[in-house]
Amino acid sequence: MMKRIALGVEYDGSTFQGWQLQKHSDNTVQFALEQALARVADHPLRVVCAGRTDTGVHAMEQVVHFDTPAQRTPRQWVFGTNANLPKSVCVLWAKQVPDDFHARFCAIRRRYRYVIINRPVRPTFHAGRTTWQFRPLEVESMRRAARYLIGTHDFTSYRAQACQAKSPVRTVTRLDVQRHGDFVVIDIEANAFLHHMVRNIAGVLMEIGCGKRPPQWAREVLEHRDRRLGGVTAPPHGLYLAGVDYPVHFDLPRLASAAFCVF
Repeated sequence: MMKRIALGVEYDGSTFQGWQLQKHSDNTVQFALEQALARVADHPLRVVCAGRTDTGVHAMEQVVHFDTPAQRTPRQWVFGTNANLPKSVCVLWAKQVPDDFHARFCAIRRRYRYVIINRPVRPTFHAGRTTWQFRPLEVESMRRAARYLIGTHDFTSYRAQACQAKSPVRTVTRLDVQRHGDFVVIDIEANAFLHHMVRNIAGVLMEIGCGKRPPQWAREVLEHRDRRLGGVTAPPHGLYLAGVDYPVHFDLPRLASAAFCVF
């Protein structure tokens, strides 16, 4: 009898070529996770994720699901899988879910965090896990710019030209910018995201924070609806999938760790 299992997964994406399986490379988070799960389940399987992440992008709590006839406890799924994973990937929790649960299509909100280390000298400990910006960032200007992007908009100018989403319209419910010492943290929450949307927003906000553009430029970019006029795509290293929200009846675990700032 097949069962559907959901997992919460965190990973350091700095050494992976993204989440998704690739024809010519085994160096993806999905491949590592499926190989480890197969050892516990004693059969090959495929996982479906809430949101695919690019090369170098991290996750504080990615959510996946898979189907299996294997009889295992949640503890066995967590600790058995972790015993077969590289140190850069960790299963946080496991839970059997109804057959109508889908990690991608049932998600109602996704949260990302973009972390910038803002100081004149390059980082050592945080290299590969933050984006370094040596120019001073004016956070208040970035906050004013962020307000133009909250709400339901056509985000064509903020998505990759190769984005395959059918519609560029997304609803951003939160976009905050905070400074913590040398770290500037951008938190964004939306019903869904377009390819490179967060990195393109971060790139525009950093241009504004550096004083190269005024805050209203964020709105002008939005109104152009043309990616060619959309500014620089920020590097992947500072980007984290911070969490995914689902309808309450699925009763998935909510981890306090996913609320902490990565710095």
